[in-house]
Amino acid sequence: MIVLAIDPGSVTAGYALLKKEGRKISYLASGILKFKGQDEFLHRVKDIYDQTLALIDAHEPDEVALESLIFVKSPTALIKLAQSRGAMLAALSQKFHQKIFEYSPNSVKATVTGHGHADKEGIQKFLKQYLGLTEFKTHDESDALAIALCHLLNHGKVELNIPKTKKTKGKMGNGLASALAHKIKEPSL
Repeated sequence: MIVLAIDPGSVTAGYALLKKEGRKISYLASGILKFKGQDEFLHRVKDIYDQTLALIDAHEPDEVALESLIFVKSPTALIKLAQSRGAMLAALSQKFHQKIFEYSPNSVKATVTGHGHADKEGIQKFLKQYLGLTEFKTHDESDALAIALCHLLNHGKVELNIPKTKKTKGKMGNGLASALAHKIKEPSL
C-alpha cells in the first residue's frame, strides 16, 4: 500500500509518500508544494487544487492522510489554512472517496516519537534514523513524513513489539522511537 500524506498550508504544503509491504515501510518521495504566494489568497486556491491533482496523478497512491486543523493565534491564518485544506480535499475526494484519513498533530507526534508534544527537531531526528534520510527541505516535508508514518502504523492497527513496562531515558516515551532507541545515535558534541 502506498500512502500520500500532506501537511496542508496556504503558501507551501509538505507531502510524503511511503510504501508498506507486509511489516516493511519504505520511503518513496517527499517534498513541498509551493503555491503562488505573491497572488492574493483567493487566486491561489486554483493553484492549490491543481497542484494537489498533479501530485496524486504523478504518484497514484492508494490512500491519503492529512493533518487535521490546529489552533493558531491568528483567525485570518486559520481561515486561509482551512480554505487551503478544503481545496486539497476537493481535489483528493475525486479519487479517494472514503480513503482519506486525518490525524491530529499530537496523535502524529505520539505515534512517531511516543511523546505528543515532541518538537520538530525530535521528529526529524527520528525520521532520519527510521527512514534513512539525511535532510528535509522544510518542516512541512518532515511533518508530512511523520503523518505518513503515523497512518501506516495505525492502518490495520499494526502491533509493534514495544515493551510496556520498560522505561527509556530521555524524551522519547513509549512510542516507536523508544522501541528503536538503541538504533538512534546521539550526535557527538
